[in-house]
Amino acid sequence: MGIEVKVPTLGESITEATLGQWLKKPGEAVAVDEPVASLETDKVSVEVPSPVAGTFGEAMVAEGDTVNVGAVIATISEGAAGSAPAATSAPAQAPAAPASAASAAPTQGHEITDEQAQALRLSPAVRRAVQESGVDPSALTGSGRDGRLTKEDVQKAAEGKVAQPSAPAPAPVAPASAAPVATGERREERVRMTRLRQTIATRLKEAQNTAALLTTFNDVDMTEVIAARARYKDLFEKKHGIRLGFMGFFVKAAALAARDVPSVNARIEGDEIVYHDYLDVSVAVSAPKGLVVPVIRSADRMSFAEIEGAIAGYGKKAKEGTLTQADMAGGTFTISNGGVFGSLLSTPIINPPQSAVLGMHRIEERPVVRDGQIVARPMMYLALSYDHRLVDGREAVTFLVRIKEAIEDPTRLLIDL
Repeated sequence: MGIEVKVPTLGESITEATLGQWLKKPGEAVAVDEPVASLETDKVSVEVPSPVAGTFGEAMVAEGDTVNVGAVIATISEGAAGSAPAATSAPAQAPAAPASAASAAPTQGHEITDEQAQALRLSPAVRRAVQESGVDPSALTGSGRDGRLTKEDVQKAAEGKVAQPSAPAPAPVAPASAAPVATGERREERVRMTRLRQTIATRLKEAQNTAALLTTFNDVDMTEVIAARARYKDLFEKKHGIRLGFMGFFVKAAALAARDVPSVNARIEGDEIVYHDYLDVSVAVSAPKGLVVPVIRSADRMSFAEIEGAIAGYGKKAKEGTLTQADMAGGTFTISNGGVFGSLLSTPIINPPQSAVLGMHRIEERPVVRDGQIVARPMMYLALSYDHRLVDGREAVTFLVRIKEAIEDPTRLLIDL
């Protein structure tokens, strides 16, 4: 029978998960604590380690299946086979991967099928990156575990940082007869929603159904912040080892504004309003499987370096898929920066049970009037979505004005104005 691999404890109140991907196949060698599968919970991805060294035996559930905590999902045959290299099964796979990839590569932008993705052992995130970039995955060398392709491998190739072999050049000439078949082909693909995406959909709809959502807008002149960042970014990075970004300024500004308008940093609980004397900022971060919101705790008591360090750390963990449930628990206020994706204006949705979310957008030069003269200034639109049951319109406008004042005159951040 072998040693059983069970679903580990996933965190408080989490009883089940979805098996996202098998990382090992039957017959492959497995080291102790080496991940054999990845699980998707409501918030994060969790890797399941092997309890012993040996050979991967039987996978008892399929990818996409729901599994409970403690359930047996696979077996590991303990013994000498585990110390042998996994080359016994790899050569059988090696020829198949290029062959299947070659048939999919030429004219369809590398829209690979499920079978081809399985042959190349591409994760959903990597598969999406391949489809978006048009990179030929069979022409790349993976930097991940066991030579697997990572999303970063595909992105680097798409940006021209990794030269792809020129061997596939004859391919477009050879399958000339296949081209007409592919040209007019229309495809549909059904992909099961991940547990994270299902949770995002449910929570956002609940927010719309429960809260009295309203959004107010303002714009801010980024001239002074851009100048301060340009003046000190090199010294900042040299001293602290991290880059000085814009988010630190906005977190600091939000902390000052929340002192004047505490309702924005509060929540409704039953028939009571819960006020916080601290600011735990949920920072929206893009991860391969959706938007996640890790929390910078007591951000109002942190320095610029501590804030930027926390953001950089969470960004790295989000890309690697190593964010934990604890990283995203709580939060009293959210900041979402759609500007990094080019957004000009949006109406963000609050993250329950929070009562407000600040939306940042892209910076662009626009004509404005200063001292009677029309001049170009780097401007950004700000949006504050809030629960009107708790936050009045006057308070929402005041909060945004306080942020605008602090960003346009960063000295206020130093003297608590």
